[in-house]
Amino acid sequence: MIKDQVLNACRFLLGPVIRILLRNGVSWREFADLAKEVYVETARHDYGVQGRPTNVARVAMMTGLSRREVTRVRNILDGEALVTQPASNRISAVLTAWHVDPEFTDASGSPALLPESGDAGSLNALLDRYLGDLPRGAFLKELLHLGLIEKQDTRYKVLERDYVREASDPDLIRQAGLALHDHAETISHNVNADRSEPARFERMSTSLRLAAKHIGDFHSFIERKGQAFLEDMDAWLSAHSLDPEETTVEYVRAGLGMYLIQDEIRKGRADD
Repeated sequence: MIKDQVLNACRFLLGPVIRILLRNGVSWREFADLAKEVYVETARHDYGVQGRPTNVARVAMMTGLSRREVTRVRNILDGEALVTQPASNRISAVLTAWHVDPEFTDASGSPALLPESGDAGSLNALLDRYLGDLPRGAFLKELLHLGLIEKQDTRYKVLERDYVREASDPDLIRQAGLALHDHAETISHNVNADRSEPARFERMSTSLRLAAKHIGDFHSFIERKGQAFLEDMDAWLSAHSLDPEETTVEYVRAGLGMYLIQDEIRKGRADD
């Protein structure tokens, strides 16, 4: 049955997620309460009529919760601002723009040395366009502190294209949640038999018996090839993205995610 397949896939999916939760002190009860809230929120949002939330009775029928429990959870959801997406990584956005936005690159297409102020082609102009509502001064100090940029006389030079966070950085967990969400949304779309749009791109390349001695080389290969490919994607997206001040054109969040696949090392016969 398809339901059994869904449950088996969900069990497999939850393994790494539960590992993250246990590592960070999240109990089963906390996870269960969170799952209950997401069940109710999704049922209300996705199965309403004419844009209105699904009523309590139908949510109870779909989720298996009692109507009293659905009402209790609904009141919790209505009383708090749910964060449906983690905050975007503004550091990566600024670094990427510095490398691909023609206003901030030189004639050869390399990142330009930027004066701090000016109407165009300045660091302030870059931050105004890509930083959003974060405080500019504190953000600039953070870029300098992390060694991502440096000041040369009166101008600034970018030193890195990407910001790789430490494992203890809370933003890494937020980004992990976003990555899992985005991949799951693509899969959810593709396995929906009632979808009206074409399937979204979702592919993978794996070997079931890669010699363990080659895994380091594979890491290096992926970092080199994957980074180059993502830089091409960044350039295309930047060239087709709206100016933040444009308010009359519809837009969507779109992109591509990549990740390396590696299970635990096992022993077995192999010629190489």
